[in-house]
Amino acid sequence: MTPTEYKKIKGLKRENLRDHMGDFELILTMLGEKTTTEIHRTENSKGVPKLKDDARVGGQIAGTARKQIERKLGKSIVSKNNFLQLPNRKNK
Repeated sequence: MTPTEYKKIKGLKRENLRDHMGDFELILTMLGEKTTTEIHRTENSKGVPKLKDDARVGGQIAGTARKQIERKLGKSIVSKNNFLQLPNRKNK
């Protein structure tokens, strides 16, 4: 899903999406990014089309991991919860 779609699920407007992710959400985001970086370095990708392909593959790998985890846990990793909705949050 795109960052815009993800923000919509979490009810965010201008806030930083990462600040409102849970542990698994952050871990899988990092997995996709690191995989994409390593694919780029290994293949020495040049040009936007090839870099987009690398990013697509990295995202697919993280997506596959997410689906496997969700299947094993029996629940979605993507959560509507965010920092703004935490019950113990105090306004400063």
